[in-house]
This record gives sequence, C-alpha cells and structure tokens, in this order.
Amino acid sequence: MQEIIQDIRRKCRLAMNGIASTSMRQRGLAYKINFGLQISQIKELASNYKPDAGLASQLWKEDTRELKILATLLYPIAEFTREEANKWVSEVSNQEIREQVSLNLFQNLSFAKELAEEWGRSENQNIRATGYWLLVRLFLTKKMTTEVSVETFPSIWDDVISEDTFLRNSASLALKHIGRQSSAIAQNILSKLGVYKNSEDLVKLEAYNSLAFEFEFYFEDDK
Repeated sequence: MQEIIQDIRRKCRLAMNGIASTSMRQRGLAYKINFGLQISQIKELASNYKPDAGLASQLWKEDTRELKILATLLYPIAEFTREEANKWVSEVSNQEIREQVSLNLFQNLSFAKELAEEWGRSENQNIRATGYWLLVRLFLTKKMTTEVSVETFPSIWDDVISEDTFLRNSASLALKHIGRQSSAIAQNILSKLGVYKNSEDLVKLEAYNSLAFEFEFYFEDDK
C-alpha cells in the first residue's frame, strides 16, 4: 500500500502547479502539502487505482490536499459505515474538503439524510456546517424524498448570522433549500429572520435579504 501512495505522490509532484497552490493558500485553504492539481486532474488520477477502503483510509490520514480528495473518490460506497462517516466528518479540515467529501462520498450513502440531520444538530460548528452542506447536496441531487423541517436544526438561526463565513454560507444555503419545499415553509423562515429586515448589522441584513430575494424569485409563479 505504501508503494501505491508513493506512486500517487510522485504523479502529483510531476503535475504540480505552484501558482494554484499559492493562490489556494492565500484564500485560506491550508494543507501541509498542496500540489495545486485541478479537481479534474485528481479525478483522472483516481481512475488509475482500484477503489479500496484500506487505501482510502490511509490517504485520508495524510495532510496532503490531493491525497485527501483522492480518499473521497476511492472509498467504496458500500463499505463506508456510519462509524467511519462520523469519524471523517470530525476531521474535515476546510471548506474544499467539506465540499469534496460531501459530493464524492457522503451524498451517495444510503443513510445520508440521517447523517445530514444528525450533523446539523451537532454542538460542533464545523460538523454542523458539513451537515448543512450535505443537506444542500441531497436537495440538489433530488435525493431528498421526504420533507425536511427547519425545526430539525435548532442552531441554524444563529449559524446564518455567524462570524464564520463558511458556517454562515452553509446555513443560508440550507435554509434556501428547506424553504423551497413550499411557500408556507419559506414564509415561516422569513418570519423568523424578520427581526433583521432593517438591521444596521450588515451580516444580519444580508441573512434576511438573500433569503427574501431567493423566495420571492422561486415562488414568483405562485403569486
């Protein structure tokens, strides 16, 4: 297995893009090692290796951007357990990894909805952000077959005005998709955020305005 990992590192090094790596670091995507490969390059690299739980687990442990993303592509879906999911979500290090693991792995699990709701109620804000993001992915891929209640996520009202940009954006996106389920749900969300309608706090004002604009546009034909 170590030979495979060394082979992957060698291929990443040969394809290294220093400019992209520096740009990502400046945007706050911190990794011990970042070769700067494009996602399409990482996916092409993954196609050279057989999906394997043991290999993926080892790759995930590495603080190397490309190896972590490869882990999300190479872990066999059928073998990924709830226990493993709860372990991985606690180790999500930044927004890029949050997006990639949700896209490539979490959203494809048969128990993804349960994970999204469980994580969205977590006391850990990084886990909540992943829960919200996973919920959004399930809505986008039309894998959400039952109605989701906004009351499932008690912290979302604080998270949507959080100082943490990634948590705030994840919460806002989750509220948008929850609200799209019906105009009644959308109106309930807006009534909760109505206290920020004329706020001088720009974060709070944006929380209300972005959702008000979203629902007005989405339900325009219902008027």
